[in-house]
Amino acid sequence: MDKRPESRSEHWTEIISARRSLWDLKLKELWRYRFLILIFIRRDVVSVYKQTVLGPLWLFLGPLFTVAMFTLVFNKIAGISTEGVPAPLFYMAGISIWNFFQGSFQACSTTFVANAGLFGKVYFPRLTVPIAAISSNLFKFFMQMLAFALLYIIFSVRGEFSPVFHAHLALLPILLVLMGTLAAGAGLIITSLTTKYRDLTFFIGFGVTLLMYATPVIYPISSIPDLYRPIIEFNPISPIVESFRFALLGSGVHSWYGLVYSTVFAVVQLLAGIIIFNQVERTFMDTV
Repeated sequence: MDKRPESRSEHWTEIISARRSLWDLKLKELWRYRFLILIFIRRDVVSVYKQTVLGPLWLFLGPLFTVAMFTLVFNKIAGISTEGVPAPLFYMAGISIWNFFQGSFQACSTTFVANAGLFGKVYFPRLTVPIAAISSNLFKFFMQMLAFALLYIIFSVRGEFSPVFHAHLALLPILLVLMGTLAAGAGLIITSLTTKYRDLTFFIGFGVTLLMYATPVIYPISSIPDLYRPIIEFNPISPIVESFRFALLGSGVHSWYGLVYSTVFAVVQLLAGIIIFNQVERTFMDTV
């Protein structure tokens, strides 16, 4: 009887083999595991607020408390301009898009370390975890935009702000994709490096905070002295935040050149992240 594997009639539903190419993303396999991505999204959203009194209301209260503090400290006390836009609206727009980047990046940057126990027990495409992380933070972003819409309506009814509707609103989905791409690329690189260099886990915490101050979240880029403006514009997140605020409020410096720069940076960073991630995935269980 011929026992060679090719002569058998069994139909294998899963074949685990060594990855032959660093560009092999196994997209068909990711699609087959889409249910697992949904489970991870639910875990990321529900588990955070599972044993809290207010539950998902923290998705609204957290940004609103931050907006109130920014308004008091940076607008009232420090006197930083918001370019004629009510300070709560100005800060809420910046915080919403920034929180999406920050949450996505931090979740992606701990993919290997935070899920080492799970990865060592069962096989599934590892990219499902960062994909779920970005998707769950996208859900949180939309929830925070409801709080922004509430503020928008309040200030419009009170006559303190005139609603702005223009063609640049169509840029919002593109800006979200760019921000998610930046977060994913940076997160994949960091999570790959932290398997060997755990010092990076300490850097992420305060590094992201420092990056926020180098991004026009709490100030308009027009308020920066010309001497220092190139430093802020070098940050690929800055054009996205400014364009996002411009699309929603008509305030800010919208630059097509800046968006092209952010796009090129995001694509190159994502490609680098995928290569490093796929390389580390082969042996990370030996070092984590």
